[in-house]
Amino acid sequence: MQLIDIGVNLTNSSFHQHEAAIIERAREAGVAQMVVTGTNLDVSEEALELCQQLDAQGQCLFATAGVHPHEASTWSGESERRLRELLKAPRVRAVGECGLDFNRDFSPRPLQESALHAQLALAAELQLPVFLHERDASQRLLAILKDYRDHLSAAVVHCFTGERDALFAYLDMDLHIGITGWICDERRGTHLHPLVGDIAQGRLMLETDAPYLLPRSLRPKPKSGRNEPAYLPYILREVAMHRDESVEQCAEHTTATAKAFFKLP
Repeated sequence: MQLIDIGVNLTNSSFHQHEAAIIERAREAGVAQMVVTGTNLDVSEEALELCQQLDAQGQCLFATAGVHPHEASTWSGESERRLRELLKAPRVRAVGECGLDFNRDFSPRPLQESALHAQLALAAELQLPVFLHERDASQRLLAILKDYRDHLSAAVVHCFTGERDALFAYLDMDLHIGITGWICDERRGTHLHPLVGDIAQGRLMLETDAPYLLPRSLRPKPKSGRNEPAYLPYILREVAMHRDESVEQCAEHTTATAKAFFKLP
């Protein structure tokens, strides 16, 4: 059984100098490939460097490159130039993490929308998939995506935590859905239990969003409290259970979907 973690924040400072061990533990747990998330341009460059340093053969680690809505106020013409260069790298397989976050509003909403428009335009031009972030902004995100969807190769709403209406609207727009350890959280994630069964095979992918969102079903819990790709099987088991699938079936189709989406070897 092989898994793909489509969202790992391997550049996070809590992973510093532990990256090789984290990758090895992931492989031992059956996580054969990982996509390292770029959340701003400096982090995207660091993600690409980690992929090249830790996976010389180009079979295990890949990256996204983009500007997260929290960082949207930094977007400029120079940002677009730098991102365009990053997106030329063979290891970079998607534009993002980009999107809208109307929950924390770390950047003004008009600037979030402007940065998103620019990155969607780049993705359409370069025919790269998009790695999307959305919090409390599904209607506005859908309105913006409507103008680009016919020109995009693919897009995934990563770490989906929304409600039924948002999920169905995303699926109606032919988007992919990423599910994290949020589904393992009995305090706030149980609404996802009946929803994951409504995601068709070919549209569902799995991710840890490590080091965040440690699955609360994990036993024993790591002393660090830090999530990592090796815990992806816990998310797999929770998703499979609520889809009435075996873990093997769920692993097979989510892995195939991720390989196709990111064009992984």
